[in-house]
Amino acid sequence: MNKLHYYEQRQGRVGDATSLLSQYQAVRQQSEALCAQLEVEDYGIQVASFASPPKWHLAHTAWFFETLLLKPYQEGYREFHPLFAMLFNSYYDTIGEQHPRPERGQLSRPTVKEVYQYRAYVDEHMAQLLHDAEHPNSSDIVSRTRLGLNHEQQHQELFLTDLKYNFAYNPLKPAYANLPIPAQQGATPLQWLSFEAGLRSIGFQGKAFAFDNETPRHKTYVEGYRLATRPVTNSEFIDFIEDGGYRSSDLWLSDAWKIVCQERWKAPLYWQREDGRWSYMTLAGMRPLDMNAPVCHVSYFEASAYARWSNKRLPTEAEWELAASSIPIEGNFVETGYLQPVAAYHAG
Repeated sequence: MNKLHYYEQRQGRVGDATSLLSQYQAVRQQSEALCAQLEVEDYGIQVASFASPPKWHLAHTAWFFETLLLKPYQEGYREFHPLFAMLFNSYYDTIGEQHPRPERGQLSRPTVKEVYQYRAYVDEHMAQLLHDAEHPNSSDIVSRTRLGLNHEQQHQELFLTDLKYNFAYNPLKPAYANLPIPAQQGATPLQWLSFEAGLRSIGFQGKAFAFDNETPRHKTYVEGYRLATRPVTNSEFIDFIEDGGYRSSDLWLSDAWKIVCQERWKAPLYWQREDGRWSYMTLAGMRPLDMNAPVCHVSYFEASAYARWSNKRLPTEAEWELAASSIPIEGNFVETGYLQPVAAYHAG
């Protein structure tokens, strides 16, 4: 998903309160817009411990602003509900207790209606806080609000990821939305870019937003390497499958091979083969496999096995960051409406 471009904060003030508030409202409205396609029965479902219900995502992102901004910085603020701090905390041990993650789908209450009321209550008080340009903690309010907006955008991505897993569990394979189908064209020819060995700098620098794990910028040494100009396609991964990739123990790490055998892996998650044809689960339901799109929903173990099969290796984080740092940020973002990876020729 695209990140918003935030205005620089002003020293000693909340900054451009109108612009920050409009950004806040846009992100919050986007979360609710993503839920417009849901039926009420969809909001509470959790079919795996790692796939949270939609209404939990809606409430947790409100909890962030209530807990980290309104409670410490708005004088006289009263919690919407005293137990929501426990129900919708995720893993912040220093902040308080949490309801067990695997049991989020067991809660019929609060209702969906109450969750939306909670969001509206938090939004009303956040608007008041962001308008208080003379607040003594204005700098902290700006930085935490920016963090909260990026945090909510992360949960928008996670909302769709979890919803897809929840829907794929259903034998009906329901569609979240009627999404556009990318034009079918040949994949971009795979080429290789060479990078010289040397001492390089990686990590974030600049005035824009960054998460704390993206800093500090630091030096690291890399050997010379070559990196492919595009990801592996579904068609190329099928070659791995048909060559016995999931049956060849020598391609897999020891722990990986145990899982392959235990879980009976035969293809990436969401893939199905019927009458010799591959299809896969998307947020638009089951669709024919796009042969030229990047392969996704593979684990590190599967990616490693494919790389070994193809006589290559996976890039390190430093190698990937150095290669990508000079490439313009463009391609298949949320605005395309695809809500899934598409072939490299769409990258522009």
